[in-house]
Amino acid sequence: MAEGNGVPYGRKTQREPAVKEVHVLWITAGLSCDGDSVSTTAASQPSIEDIVLGAIPGLPKVHLHNPVLAYEVGDEFMNYWYAADEGRLGAPFVLVIEGSIPNEEIKREGYWAALGTDRKTGQPITTCEWIDRLAPKAWAVVAAGTCATYGGIHAMAGNPTGAMGLADYLGWGWRSMAGVPIVNIPGCPVQPDNMTETLLYLLYQAAGLAPMIPLDQELRPTWLFGKTVHEGCDRAGYYEQGDFAHEYGSPKCLVRIGCWGPVVNCNVTKRGWMAGIGGCPNVGGICIGCTMPGFPDKFMPFMDEPPGGVLSSSMVSMYGKLVRKLRSFTNSTANKEPRWRHRGPRLTTGYHPTTYGTR
Repeated sequence: MAEGNGVPYGRKTQREPAVKEVHVLWITAGLSCDGDSVSTTAASQPSIEDIVLGAIPGLPKVHLHNPVLAYEVGDEFMNYWYAADEGRLGAPFVLVIEGSIPNEEIKREGYWAALGTDRKTGQPITTCEWIDRLAPKAWAVVAAGTCATYGGIHAMAGNPTGAMGLADYLGWGWRSMAGVPIVNIPGCPVQPDNMTETLLYLLYQAAGLAPMIPLDQELRPTWLFGKTVHEGCDRAGYYEQGDFAHEYGSPKCLVRIGCWGPVVNCNVTKRGWMAGIGGCPNVGGICIGCTMPGFPDKFMPFMDEPPGGVLSSSMVSMYGKLVRKLRSFTNSTANKEPRWRHRGPRLTTGYHPTTYGTR
């Protein structure tokens, strides 16, 4: 397994000079469906086009190399990777890993994935070998999607691949040559704007226009993953009142039919999926915890009520009916105009002829 290369946590580094040009080398050769690359094409805040075409003030010039999105093929595409490996790229690069890491060292069966071939041996270059070669030379390393961040579906108990997340492979205390920790952007797939906004932050940091990217203990950007699904959910008010859905299609809280939203760190209910629209519970789907390190093992079976939800929802239900009843009384009162606005035998606005005289 690769060891940490770079600056340990807590050690101060000299201020890096501002970067004027950046290459983004994006590997999709982990165990992946390429869904994170496809999802990112839907980003609009900012869009990939805005980043690559220089539409955002202050950004370095960006060259994106993604096998799903690139127009180059074969050696023409791989030349950028060979150049980065050999130190000939001519500018710093950000390494993005998509897909879980199949570590052949802990599985004798030899499950692996690869990108390109070694020019000397003619043999495939495995994903692990690319990480070993490029991570120590990268300005920053980003794990895109749950498979790359924590291993995802491929790393669940009993899997035959030896798959793991990038931080498990490199080490959780690893830092890049610029002192940047691994940046995890989980999601199955990654939420489009979460991906591009994080890249935007790193690019501003590289340009000297932003401080060190703030990350939580699981190496996720804090401003994106600091709150739970429940805290941004349109259905949260129903939970508070103990009003739960018992079948799909209901607009009420989904906890009792399998939603893990109250304990899952994710902003999809607040941000939506595309252009502020969508997000799993917002459109009737339960949260299955896909942004969490314990996914999927700790969240199965997906359609069952979470163990903690049984207790919490039962406690809420005890007083929820009373809360709804009391609020219905107040609602009924508040839904009526004040009496003084209606016609009556006398004015009730404070004016009276005997007090103020007549004209």
